[in-house]
Amino acid sequence: MESCCRYCLVWVFFFLFLGYGVESSLANKVYRTAYHFQPPKNWINGPMYYNGLYHFFYQYNPNAAVWGNIHWAHSVSVDLINWAPLDLALAPTAQFDINGVFSGSATILPGDTPVILYTGADSNDQQVQNIAFPANLSDPFLRQWTKPDFNPLLVAVNDIDSAEFRDPTTAWLAEDGRWRIAIGALIENRGTALLYRSADFVHWERADSPLHSSSISSSMWECPDFFPVLLKGREGLDTSADSEEVKHVFKMSLSAENSDHYMLGKYDQAKDIFVPDDCRRWLTYDHGKFYASKSFFDSKKKRRILWAWVTECDSESDDVAKGWAGIQTVPRTIWLDSSEKQLLQWPVEEVESLRRNEIHLHDLELKPAALYEIKGVKASQADVEVDFELPSLERAQPFDPSRAVDAAKLCSQEDASVQSGIGPFGLLVLASENMEEQTAVYFRIYKDKHKFKVLMCSDQRRSSLRPEIDKQVYGVFLDMDLGKEGKISLRTLIDHSVIENFGGEGRACITARVYPEFFLNASTHLFLFNNGLDSVMVPRLKAWDMAKARLNLKDKDLGVEN
Repeated sequence: MESCCRYCLVWVFFFLFLGYGVESSLANKVYRTAYHFQPPKNWINGPMYYNGLYHFFYQYNPNAAVWGNIHWAHSVSVDLINWAPLDLALAPTAQFDINGVFSGSATILPGDTPVILYTGADSNDQQVQNIAFPANLSDPFLRQWTKPDFNPLLVAVNDIDSAEFRDPTTAWLAEDGRWRIAIGALIENRGTALLYRSADFVHWERADSPLHSSSISSSMWECPDFFPVLLKGREGLDTSADSEEVKHVFKMSLSAENSDHYMLGKYDQAKDIFVPDDCRRWLTYDHGKFYASKSFFDSKKKRRILWAWVTECDSESDDVAKGWAGIQTVPRTIWLDSSEKQLLQWPVEEVESLRRNEIHLHDLELKPAALYEIKGVKASQADVEVDFELPSLERAQPFDPSRAVDAAKLCSQEDASVQSGIGPFGLLVLASENMEEQTAVYFRIYKDKHKFKVLMCSDQRRSSLRPEIDKQVYGVFLDMDLGKEGKISLRTLIDHSVIENFGGEGRACITARVYPEFFLNASTHLFLFNNGLDSVMVPRLKAWDMAKARLNLKDKDLGVEN
């Protein structure tokens, strides 16, 4: 039971236990992030926008820095950056959730009434689906929630394994006036998103066919998500929206890979199934440390926002010593690329409110073997935007199609020190002065028949001298027409022990956790580099210091009338 809870049944894992001594240097506060969401203490599902506030519910152990006794904690914000923690929203108090209040989703019903559907572990450790309502709708903070006695709404029957039945999605309303939800399950060793319908949001019946399921043997599809996106434009849509002007996104999480995958397609309302554009083509939200993601529709700014849990790269004993394990990504706006083949992601605009002390470079030439330090910003807590232009593509390395399957492996074999015709070029992040420790984020260009391929890498192998740290290499090919576009963009958010990278204007994302040893007694450096045979131009680079977010506001400081 614990293994499934560790990965999908929580939306965020996080703890801070102040009683532990600082026996490991990893416990030093220099590794604690400054503007990524973290609650004030202890072990840490469904976000929503309601009545002027963003609400974030997350799983939490109020008594210890270990897994167990899982509640739902609750924080609110007016800007998705600064947060006020409130009292616990849900606690394991009834037979249907006594062994844990696990993952779920929030839905706004007609009449502007929010409800929560969540998975509970009952007295027999079976996973069941429950509902909770606000105790007082006149309270803008929705501090208290009630769990009716008619819970559970859904239990595992027939072919459903009660240990693999969890994570209800946000509900959507179909043309027949009935609500739908999808719930993750494993049926006959195939990942499945079971579909349920209801006229009153209380009595649910299982559809004859799942919303979508795997055609081959697979692990369980955890944390499913299902929502529409416009074919044109960046505006987000309510989860119930459907027309000829939209595609639908189906997403699931695989704990074995610790990654989130999605497909684009159409929602066939007549058959109540998701029909992918290409049933063989799973796309990946983020090619780094990014799991159990959840999206919601922000009705205030008409956008869809995506969040995910970022795991660690150290040992469990290190986590206990330093006092935290896992953070949230920066919230991301997501929309459909004009090619209609993938989603684009970008940090929400509110992140820019933390920018301070801008520096601006332009028309910089990175000659072969160039190493250029970016000065004037705090390199451990920064936001960097840079464009790379390639004066010529003639020296692009011929591409071996047999190596296209595993981009991360290619990044591992051809790291930032391996010279080619064009690239590698990019950033060296969280680097020590002597360059012993560094994280390389870079691009490499290949010629593949009549087009060019852009490989994006994030290499953590030199990120720390600590042998116990898991130092991954991540990679992805950008879906872009380099010959037509002429430039490659990179945005990198640096926050002490987390690096979020957005390549090709949000076409590909890579998130990493790193723990450089030099952090304890030396300053951090940030470099541009080019190890290719040809020069690379940087027509524009902007970088900012990032202020610290306020994560322990008082609710009265939010300016919302009670």
